[in-house]
Amino acid sequence: MKEKDKWMSIGELVAPQGLKGDIRIKPYSDFPERFTKPGKRWIQKANESPTEIKLIKGTLIPGKSIYVISIEGISSRNSAEQIIGWNLVIPVDSRPELNNDEYHYFDLIGLEARKGRKKILIGHVTDLIKGGNDLLEIELIEGKKVLVPFVKEIVPEIEIKDKWLLINPPPGLLEL
Repeated sequence: MKEKDKWMSIGELVAPQGLKGDIRIKPYSDFPERFTKPGKRWIQKANESPTEIKLIKGTLIPGKSIYVISIEGISSRNSAEQIIGWNLVIPVDSRPELNNDEYHYFDLIGLEARKGRKKILIGHVTDLIKGGNDLLEIELIEGKKVLVPFVKEIVPEIEIKDKWLLINPPPGLLEL
């Protein structure tokens, strides 16, 4: 396994928060304890080896999908700005087990999107947008991106090991 395949991003450090070194993080994980429970974590600059850090505390900003975290040794806005754009990562083998019909974000990204009984390739999953209802962002073969509700009725079949999912979009959904 390559070094980069051993780590999975669970969030992106997006902005300083205040003057004391706190950092806003955009989560890619549905497990809030990854951002709120103190302890050992890792941050990673693109294509570099992860650096171990200690999370002191973290809180969810009410009404937003953003956490504010405090990292040991980061005590000023200036030092926080130095790691903006880095990712908060975990070892891939530390991912929690999920129930059937639950998926890790990064297992969905890159999957082939197929359609119909013949499972014809129509594009690839490029993002999962969290909100009231989760949406798959699919880049169609012709280059256009569409949002597809991530619900069983529209996405009835997902084959993580074979790297594809089937969509049955209602009429007009792919033309939007």
